[in-house]
Amino acid sequence: MLPAFKNEPFTDFSLSENKDKMVSALERVHSDFGKTYPLVIDGNRVNAQETFTSINPSNKDESVGIFQKASEKEADMAIGAATRSFKQWSRIPPKERAIILLKGAKELRRRKFEFSAAMVYEEGKNWAEADGDVAEAIDYFEFYAREMLRYSERQPITPFSPEYSEYYYIPLGPVVVIPPWNFPAAIMMGMSIAALVTGNTVVLKPSSDAPLIAYKFVEMMENLGLPSGVLNLVTGPGGKVGDYLVRHPKTRMIAFTGSKAVGSRINEMAAKLSEGQIWIKRVIAEMGGKDFTIVDSEANLEDAANALISGAYGFQGQKCSALSRAIVVQDVYDRLLEIVLDKVKNVNVGPAKDNPAMGPVINEPALEKIMHYIDIGKNESTLIYGGNRVEGNGFFIEPTIFKDVPRDARIAQEEIFGPVLAVIKAQDFDDAISIANSTRYGLTGSFFTLNREKIVKGKEELFVGNLYVNRKCTGALVGVHPFGGFNMSGTDSKAGGKDYLLLFMQAKSVSEKL
Repeated sequence: MLPAFKNEPFTDFSLSENKDKMVSALERVHSDFGKTYPLVIDGNRVNAQETFTSINPSNKDESVGIFQKASEKEADMAIGAATRSFKQWSRIPPKERAIILLKGAKELRRRKFEFSAAMVYEEGKNWAEADGDVAEAIDYFEFYAREMLRYSERQPITPFSPEYSEYYYIPLGPVVVIPPWNFPAAIMMGMSIAALVTGNTVVLKPSSDAPLIAYKFVEMMENLGLPSGVLNLVTGPGGKVGDYLVRHPKTRMIAFTGSKAVGSRINEMAAKLSEGQIWIKRVIAEMGGKDFTIVDSEANLEDAANALISGAYGFQGQKCSALSRAIVVQDVYDRLLEIVLDKVKNVNVGPAKDNPAMGPVINEPALEKIMHYIDIGKNESTLIYGGNRVEGNGFFIEPTIFKDVPRDARIAQEEIFGPVLAVIKAQDFDDAISIANSTRYGLTGSFFTLNREKIVKGKEELFVGNLYVNRKCTGALVGVHPFGGFNMSGTDSKAGGKDYLLLFMQAKSVSEKL
């Protein structure tokens, strides 16, 4: 009997022992810089005709690794391997598949500092953000293993004599997993192992900004005994190889997390039948957000200000759940801004290995996009803090705050995916709810008030998939806060929840007349 699921604790880097382990891991990972990594197809190491370089966003002259730029040829090989291995893998007892996940949790826990260090360099996460990413991945291994055991039990149905009836879940087939770069451990591993533990095979196509963690994950799963062809790694440009995998007639399901534009396109492509296709492809598409925190006149302003800083600038605002709209009731508007401005001065920016509050954004196009939105914001509202690039050989930008932002301004409606906070003034709590619900998204939100009637009202009327009261809008925990959004934030798959594995299976009803 397994013990009840518990979330993996975060590492306390104030302890010298943990700090030393992290420094050592950073040195080990850095020693592998410039190494070339192959594709992994049917257990074989495969090289493509072209390669690309994954760089360190804190120092753009450093190559974290050189990776294969797969073509349609290699993508087809990977789908073929996943198709062939499905028959065998799907018949492995669920308990044995769950055991592999439990072993994976143990191994990832042992290598936590190594995986964290890789993200510090490849994604520009500070130590705590990287550690939290790995901890969440460990949670997915533990949680989904237990969930698969639950789903493998006899499912209750209504008895009907003289028949013996059964109802159980079976896997779908080859699943194409397309994760984002911003949570290269948690989301990438979470989607992949959900597919694997339910008996599906996987073609993993990571972001070109985050291939290193994906390679380490595939290698780790192989070493744990995952059969060849069950998990295949294909790196390369999403617009070419990703599209081919989505359209392939043998692809049974696509699990995607990323932008609204790409997710919508994947959904559209998957809906079109390809020659030889005999099923309707299933799609998970978790997309963007324009997340908010409401601060009511009856709120603890100190707590609210801390939540604004943490929510807006954690990992440089590069989370789909990141705070981008602070909606503040006019009675406390000026006072809250004073507190926030005092706190934001302590948000230092620098190379991620030095463990600053904010590291770099992921790449040059991201930096240019954010600076473009800052220029837009200057024409729409009032810049009161930041707004500039930070010196260094990476993609650094200051934490930025705009005040008096109109509710329909572009910086109040469009996802920026960077450390830019739009502060919007509301007349009262009802007006704040109206503003919060005014975008096309519906992922996360939070609100601060000590008034019980307003808490009840906010819970009922704020339309987001993940709503938090008197706390920040980021930091969902597996099993505690099943994660997924409404409207153009995606299909609300609720990763880390009790319903999630159902998305990777189909139910079969069997009755035998006695």
